[in-house]
Formats: sequence, C-alpha cells, structure tokens
Amino acid sequence: MTRELAEEKTEGQASIKLSSRVLELLSKYSELELEDVEMEIGDLEIWLQPSTAPVQIRPVAAPLKAKPREILKTEFSRPLRQYPGSIVEVRLGATRAEGGTRQKALVVGGEKVPPYYLSEGTMPHSPIIALDVFDTEIKLAKAVRTHVEEVMDNPAEWAKRSVERFGADMVNLHLVSIDPLIKDTTPAVATKTVEQVLQAVKVPLTVGGCGDPQKDLKVFEKVAEATQGERILFNSVTLDMDIKKTAEVIQKFGHAAIAFTSMDMNKARELNRKLYEYLPRENIVIDTTTAALGYGLDYAFSIMERTRLAGLMGDKELQHPMASGTTNAWAAREAWLSLAPEWGSRELRGPMWEVVTALTLLLAGVDYFMMMHPAAVKTLRDISTWLTSGQKEHPKALEDWVTLKL
Repeated sequence: MTRELAEEKTEGQASIKLSSRVLELLSKYSELELEDVEMEIGDLEIWLQPSTAPVQIRPVAAPLKAKPREILKTEFSRPLRQYPGSIVEVRLGATRAEGGTRQKALVVGGEKVPPYYLSEGTMPHSPIIALDVFDTEIKLAKAVRTHVEEVMDNPAEWAKRSVERFGADMVNLHLVSIDPLIKDTTPAVATKTVEQVLQAVKVPLTVGGCGDPQKDLKVFEKVAEATQGERILFNSVTLDMDIKKTAEVIQKFGHAAIAFTSMDMNKARELNRKLYEYLPRENIVIDTTTAALGYGLDYAFSIMERTRLAGLMGDKELQHPMASGTTNAWAAREAWLSLAPEWGSRELRGPMWEVVTALTLLLAGVDYFMMMHPAAVKTLRDISTWLTSGQKEHPKALEDWVTLKL
C-alpha cells in the first residue's frame, strides 16, 4: 500500500467517524454549534422531527341563547324641547268695538313649537281658510266653475256664497281687473268693489292686486283709506314695489300686509327688514310662494318648513305667520286637463290636487290658505281640526269628500 492510499484511507475513516458523530449529536439535540470546522458535503439531507406533537386548538362553542318569549319592556318618555323663539300673532279683521264692521276678528300665528308637535306644546290657533273671489270673470277649471258659475259676474254674491255655502273663514278678493293689460280698472272702481264685498259678508277680507307694482300701489292707497279700521290683509307687498309708500299707507289706516317673495329665505328676510321701518311686526304675514304638486311642491315645503323652524330657533326676521296661495295647484295641467282613463275623472282629480298641496304645506306650518274648491276646503278643515284637537283615534270618514257629487 502506498503512502498516498494510506493517507486517503485515513481521511475517509475520519469523514465516516465525523458523519456518525454528527448524526449522533443531532439525534440528541435540536441545535448543534460547530467551531473551526470545514466540511465538504455533496448531498445532505436533514430531517428534524418535532419533540412534541402539535397542539390542536378547538373552537369553544358559544353558549346557546334562549329565544325571547316576549318583547322587551322599557319606559318611554317623550323628548321635550324648548324653542327660544315664537311666531308673532297677526290679527285680521276688526269688530265694531275695534273700529271695524266684522262679526269677529281672526288671529294667525302664536306658535311656540313646530307644526302639530302636540307632545311639546299646543297650536294656539287653527289655520284660516280663505276662498278666492275675483272682481271679473276669469277662466276657471270646470270642477271649480261648476260651483260658482252663476255668481262669477258679481264678486259680492261670489263672496257671500263662499262664506255661507262653502264655509270660508275669510274672503280673498283678487282685483285682477285693475291690470293695465286686462281692463285697467280705476282705483275708485276697485274701491267700490271692495266696499260691496264688505257689505255682503261679515268675515275679514284680503284684498289682492294684479301684480303690477305701480298700479297695485295706487289701488292699495285708495282702498286702505276707504276701509280704515277694518284691518284688511293686503296681498301683497313685494321687493319691486315702493315699499315705503305701500307700508306707510297700510300702517296709517290700520291694516296688515302679506310680504311676498320667491322661494328664498334670504329675500324674505330682506323684505321684512325693509318693512320693519314702517310696519310693526304684528302686521306682517309672509308668503314664500306655493308650488303645486308635481311642480316643485317638495321645494316649497322645504322652504316653508325651514322658515318656520328658523323662526322658532330665534331668527326674528322669520318669526311671522305664513300664507299659501294653494290655488296655484290649479295651474298644474294634471289638475284639470282631460287625460287618459287611468288618470281618473278630472272633476275629482282637481280637488285632489288642491287638497294634497294644502295638506303638505299644512305640515310645514302654513297658517293662512287661499283656496278654491269646496271639497278641498272641507277636507283641509276636517284634518286640521283633528290634528289640532290632539285626538288619538283616526278621523272618521275623511274620504267622504271623494264621494261628493261634483
């Protein structure tokens, strides 16, 4: 045996011994640390077995809950809120003792809580419903014209029928004939018409113009002077009128005014600020414009609701009763136009359109309604009376107005 082979054999035995030693140590320990060792390894496979079996975690089942056998019982107390503001009261009409000729005066406003929040307060006055009367014949929907056709040429008789037959609280007289583009009736003739209506009925009166700022002012000056002390509600004062002259004449002869603006709370505030210089707050009713069902009613409701809540929360410029020209519902063609059979009878559809508009704005806080159809008037009155009374049971036969003969 040569020397090289002997050395080679010795190295092989050392490798075997080393391998056996490594295996022996690895079988006893889970960790092995070698120092100053050089290893030449071809293929090396090492299996490390865990010293203990893996722990199996079993989910703990949640305890079964017993099924409830009855509804949980708890006490409920109605939340009572305090509102820092209140709506001013406006008196309409004057009795003989007050300098007028009306059988009784009416009051709107005075609310200290949101509309019909009877759990927080009371509604001091029921809404006032006025029926529209015109000083000249105009085009009316058939459903309305049927009830007034015989008196359309006589505003005094029209007013009398509205009160005695249809139960109007007030008469809302529109002097549309004074419009320069219609008849251009003189202030003297218009005043005579107002006096005739005052003699025909004993309820408070609202007098409306034609919308022409200059002509309305001239007529209002004449009418206000001739009806001094009657506390007529003039409809209306607008931002494009001579506010100073209009307000001064209304105040001088003891009347009240509707401050009319578009659906904009800031414009309502602006007009009221200007009126305060000449009119006391208790002589102002505000109208932020009525849009009918299907023609912006949701927006009109939102503006009126926000106006009322702002007043109750302390905004003095908006602490006024609200008026609604609910007859704008008849401007919706769906209220009077002959449509497909699925729309139903237009004689019934019209008053429905008006009453839905009225009831929606009733919940926004409107105090003064200007309306047309007798059935719509009756429905609004029945529901508002029921809401104000605070009764728990549902009103009986509120749908009766649907079956009225038209």
